[in-house]
Amino acid sequence: MSSIPVIQRFVSVLWPSFLMAGAATVVLATALDPLELGRCLGAESIDRVGAYSVGFFFLWLLTMSSSLLTLYFQRPCHTPVERPFADDV
Repeated sequence: MSSIPVIQRFVSVLWPSFLMAGAATVVLATALDPLELGRCLGAESIDRVGAYSVGFFFLWLLTMSSSLLTLYFQRPCHTPVERPFADDV
């Protein structure tokens, strides 16, 4: 197991994904009106704050999964087995 503490691994996934979800929400909020999008999708009862909240948490989940995959793929594939050298080779 790695020597990085568990809480540091959690923070290294949650904090960058939170920041990127916030930035992506700002970008999408300037480009899309959630009321128009709701009308196109058939959800007329949703308000702007609800749509922004759902969008933020969806984007946070998306960026969190990206960070988790990065953390997963940083692990080594296998650990080499050390064998003593044979003297009679």
